[in-house]
Order: sequence, then C-alpha cells, then structure tokens
Amino acid sequence: MTPTLRVRGLSKRFGVVTALADASFDVRAGELLGLIGPNGAGKTTLLRCAAGVLTADAGTVSLGDLPLAPARRKDALFYLPDGVHPWPDERVAFVLEFIEGLFGSHAGTRADVVSSLALAPLLGQRVNELSRGQRKRVTVAIGLITPQPFLLLDEPFDGLDLRQSREMEAVLRAHASRGRGLCLSIHQLAEAARLCDRLALLSSGRSVGEGSLGELQQKAGVGHGDIEEVFLALT
Repeated sequence: MTPTLRVRGLSKRFGVVTALADASFDVRAGELLGLIGPNGAGKTTLLRCAAGVLTADAGTVSLGDLPLAPARRKDALFYLPDGVHPWPDERVAFVLEFIEGLFGSHAGTRADVVSSLALAPLLGQRVNELSRGQRKRVTVAIGLITPQPFLLLDEPFDGLDLRQSREMEAVLRAHASRGRGLCLSIHQLAEAARLCDRLALLSSGRSVGEGSLGELQQKAGVGHGDIEEVFLALT
C-alpha cells in the first residue's frame, strides 16, 4: 500500500506576518482529507509549502518515513492551485492531452476523467471561452489526470453551483476509492464534513485538530455538535 503523506510543523513568515505556525496534517492513501478553515487561515500557504512551491521556514514533508526534499515532492504529489487556467487560448482537448503526455498518465485515465466530469461537449472549445464553472471542471480534470499518488486541490468547488458541486463530490469520492489520497482545501465547513473522511482544522496558520468528525467532536467536547460548533470550540 502507498505510505501516508505526512506534513509536519510547517511554518512560514512574510516579514512580520506569521502565515503558518507549526501546521501539520496527514493524507492517507484512498481517503479524502478536508483542510478547512476560514478565508485567511493559511490553507493555500500550507498547501504551497507542502508541495514545495513555496519555501517553508521550518517543517518537513515525508512519504511514510522517507523525507521528501522540495525538489522530490513532485513525484509523490501534484498541487493544483485555485484560480489557474493554463493555456487559455488552447482548446480543452489539447490541454488534457498535453497533461496526459507530460506526466505519462495511465492509459484510459484521460477518457475516464472526461466522461466522469462530462467534458466531452467542451473539448473543442478554448479555455478562455468557458464559463467559470466549466473552467473549474477542466482545471480539476488536469489534477485527476496526473498519476502522482497524492493530489492537493485548493478550493475545488469554487465557482460551482449546488448541482455541480454535488457532481464534483461524487467524482472526487470515486477517484479516492481507487487508492489515491486527496487533500481538499475547503472553506465551506458543512460541505467538507459531508464529503471528507477526515478533517484537518486550520486557524490563523495553526493546526487546531485533525480526525474524523466524531474524533473532533470528542476533542472539542461538543457531543453531537456539527462541524461549525466543533470549529468554534477548537479555535
């Protein structure tokens, strides 16, 4: 089985501002981990540091017991930022085919992702011609096509309406069921609690809890309280 991706004690300062302070989380193979917290909690900075896109001031990332230097993390994980729309003047089919060839994805993966995200009608369109929700589906498709065992997705539901969000949830759940570990940065607490197997709570750049909803309820001492009550109790 694929070892757990372990992020430990990441810290990051921008001048006098502390963006992360000893932030940690684990992503297990085959699970959906929800990285949750309000806007400004440090979720994006944490994912960027974990992926090695941004240099952390302290902390480690490892695959099981094997430490991963920033330059080696691209073999274990793929980070998909929010708000990126690569090759806007190219057609969707070109973008997805290029990603498949660039990363040497498994045969049939692209076709499966196109089908699951209902992208076939969009393949002939240019990325910059798509609606916000359509661009989000194409962007998530890029991440799902890549072969790395772990995928870090920053705000995968941003720009999607209710029906589209539920459809995306089903796609991500099915993808994880095949053994890939997914970490989803989500600011909608209820959505994260409904979808994810476990949750990692971040507040003001600090990790304040990680576990299933039941484990977090026990830690927060709120009995059967919902995720909002849990978060308020722990922060």
